[in-house]
Amino acid sequence: MFILNNGTSALSFNQPKFCSSATWNFNGITFANVSTAGQDPRAIFVNTNNTIYVANRENNTVIIWQEESINPTKIISGNFTSPNSLFVTSNGDIYIDDGEKNGRVQKWSVETSTFVTVMNVNSSCSGLFVDINDTLYCSMFQQHQILKRSLNDPVMTSNRVTAGTGIKGIASDQLGGPRGIFVDVNWNLYVADYENNRVQLFQSGDSDGMTVAGSTSLNPTITLNRPNAEKYLFILDTGNNRIVGSSLNGFRCLVGCNGEGSQSNQLNLPYSFSFDPSGNMYVTDSNNRRIQKFKYLKRDCDKTSSILQKIYSSLLTNNNQIYYRDCQKEIFYYESIQVQVIESGYYTFRGSGEIDPYGSIYKTKFNPLDPSENLLDQEYGHGSDIHFKLDIHLNGDMAYILVVTTFESKDTGEFSIVVSGKNKVILERLSTSVNIQFRYSSKLIDDSPTYYRDCQVPQCHYDALQIHINTTGLYVLWSENNINAYGYIYKNDFNPLKPSENLLLSHDGKCNDGEFKLIIDLEINTRYILVVTTQDPKIIGNFSVVISGPNNVSLSPFSPKESSCVIGDRCNFYIKGIGLTLDDILRDKLQSNTVLNNQSFSIKLSAGLTIIMFVAGLINSILSFITFQHKDSQQVGCGMYLLASSITSLLAISMFIIKFWFVVLTHINVSTSLSVLRGGCASIEPILKLFLYLDGWLNACVAVERALLIFKGVKFDKKKSRSIARRTILILPFCIFGTLIHELAFRRLFVYETAPDTTNTNKTIEDTNNRYVSCITHYSPSIQDYNTAVLFFHLVGPFIVNLCSALFIIFGGARQRSMARTNKSLKEHIQEQFSEHKQLIISPILLLILSIPRLIISLLPGCAKTSKNLWLYLGAYFISFTPSMLIFLIFVFPSKLYMKTFKQSLIRIRRRTAS
Repeated sequence: MFILNNGTSALSFNQPKFCSSATWNFNGITFANVSTAGQDPRAIFVNTNNTIYVANRENNTVIIWQEESINPTKIISGNFTSPNSLFVTSNGDIYIDDGEKNGRVQKWSVETSTFVTVMNVNSSCSGLFVDINDTLYCSMFQQHQILKRSLNDPVMTSNRVTAGTGIKGIASDQLGGPRGIFVDVNWNLYVADYENNRVQLFQSGDSDGMTVAGSTSLNPTITLNRPNAEKYLFILDTGNNRIVGSSLNGFRCLVGCNGEGSQSNQLNLPYSFSFDPSGNMYVTDSNNRRIQKFKYLKRDCDKTSSILQKIYSSLLTNNNQIYYRDCQKEIFYYESIQVQVIESGYYTFRGSGEIDPYGSIYKTKFNPLDPSENLLDQEYGHGSDIHFKLDIHLNGDMAYILVVTTFESKDTGEFSIVVSGKNKVILERLSTSVNIQFRYSSKLIDDSPTYYRDCQVPQCHYDALQIHINTTGLYVLWSENNINAYGYIYKNDFNPLKPSENLLLSHDGKCNDGEFKLIIDLEINTRYILVVTTQDPKIIGNFSVVISGPNNVSLSPFSPKESSCVIGDRCNFYIKGIGLTLDDILRDKLQSNTVLNNQSFSIKLSAGLTIIMFVAGLINSILSFITFQHKDSQQVGCGMYLLASSITSLLAISMFIIKFWFVVLTHINVSTSLSVLRGGCASIEPILKLFLYLDGWLNACVAVERALLIFKGVKFDKKKSRSIARRTILILPFCIFGTLIHELAFRRLFVYETAPDTTNTNKTIEDTNNRYVSCITHYSPSIQDYNTAVLFFHLVGPFIVNLCSALFIIFGGARQRSMARTNKSLKEHIQEQFSEHKQLIISPILLLILSIPRLIISLLPGCAKTSKNLWLYLGAYFISFTPSMLIFLIFVFPSKLYMKTFKQSLIRIRRRTAS
């Protein structure tokens, strides 16, 4: 079978335009093997959409590969048997030989996905073809003739003989076992006359053929009558296991030129072939049970018009930049050259000189720390006159980098590059000579700061240095050390908590003998930070940094902005806002996995004070409850408020001790369940605040009730007072909780873990892998403002109510007495009232003073260094809970009425106990 190149575009098969010297890679690539193509692959077709069709004779299937796919994308099964040929039309219909046993040619319709018979034959069709008039041709190998019928003719028996007499012979009108056939746009028929070892051309309407290839051919190359297109013959020479093509000087071998065999450059009984749109050749290699793909080498056509475009000369010295060419131990001097071409096409770079040059060409960028990145081609001539030669296709809209180095390590000398191609080539040197401007030496020590390098390696010591330059340009920074240094360059700022932020460049010593190397363009008036750290954690030692560049360079220490408000590690951190909690105060003093007896004295003392405060609060609440539970004390609302306050005081002091021990025990026992920690974080603090605020507002209700009593005098309605008190006691907790609901939404558990300390082999993973937990409130600025307002409202509000009520009682009572007792002035009555009710003013002021520490703690930054003044913060925190312990002292002890009621209650209790 053969194909003629005529350049027509409205056909289903590919006819790439080749030059007369077109070549293909001698070594084929196995596109499909026996598992896909079967034991005896014969028929193949590649359409203009680069879809490949192969007939599998064993499975009776047509296998389809879509463009660029490696594996088959579709398999069509049919009732055909052992097909020898197939043809695909431009609409996707498949014509397949089924003549060997079933005496027909079938068509698979792409629209209906069904098979129909389109031609009746009495033997297999060794070749099939559909011309531009929808005429189907079949080469009858055993009948020695070519049949055709119009697919537009509804009569199935309308086959006509278009070539051959049906008798084997070598006459011009005879054929001998025809196989491949081809019909051009002028309806000229080309036949591979297999057994006569020739190719016959039957011009339209002629029954006599003309030999265009073979031993009897008078003219080995036929120029067909079609303007503006070169036409060449491609013939599958089955007996010689090769494919040949016509050229200006006759026929020449294209592929399979090394004789019969199974190597990649050999064929064994090839049966058919087809071109893809790019000119690559697909061959059914029958006896090797495979389909071979031979890549078209377009550059060999382009090189025919190549002319000298540029000569570049230079010198490699020991001042050139160095790199590890193969990422091994040997270093090489190199020069990088930017290449730009005006017109796309194939170009040749020839290198020679007194050195033994080694050439590589890269796309867009050359990275000496990864010489394989962007590499397009490289070559070494092994001592030839032209030491290296690179033939490569370059695009006009893209930059390329040519790198010239040497075959031997540290070799120096002159070299030149000769460039030839289609059009002008621009070569510009990129790499600069080594010009050392600064050398910096320092040492990483145990006191050097640490961070979580790349959020992967913990406890890496680092040194941060600011780079000062005077000239914009390309700079190279490299290390000389024995600590496996790792180098980073940041722009504007370096944040150890966010090591990827502002990062420009990094290198770990790969392909540079373990020394980091940073090649970067730096601009003046811009701050750059060099961070030198280590590959592994807790490594210390000496290091040096060498900088090469166009002008003076210096380094100075750089201190990252560190905040003590940060909690967390491993690039998982939280920056605390305002508000100091018991967790923050005790965190630095609590030792994990250590029993209480072995904790610090501060922890043990604070635990003792907590118990004392709870006992005192319990006594206060019991005494208050004894006083106000009697009916005599509940004749008005005041007694009911104070009874409720005695209960909330007990609940507040109970939540206080629960919170303290929850914080202590969960920090000591780091294996506490996270669900328990989340529950405690979300609930304990809001409940504690609820009881504290409720206690304060109940005391304020007492003050308001007393003021109303003075205001109304004898008109005061005790029954209504009790009714209002009941409703207030019921509603008040819900109102207060409503102001705290935001804490449930924004309060969460922050968990972070430190990685195992692999440097200490004496510790187990359990010893070194620690989990840290903190209860945080992540407020937005607006929610933070609201939270502060709520805090002020609940602490200052009751004080203002108490103070105003006390002043009203004193001045209101004095005014009423002055009207009833005129023998004394108003001023004297005020003095008497103040002397009588001075506890009403002193009490709220005292409660406010005791609550101020809680207000201050709530407004302090969460990152305050509490460990330096632990008892200042811890004492203030404890004092803020003392108001809940003073109900009896503030309200009962100064009142003669309540003290009398208290004593009567005690007497009743004694009597019950005695009886």
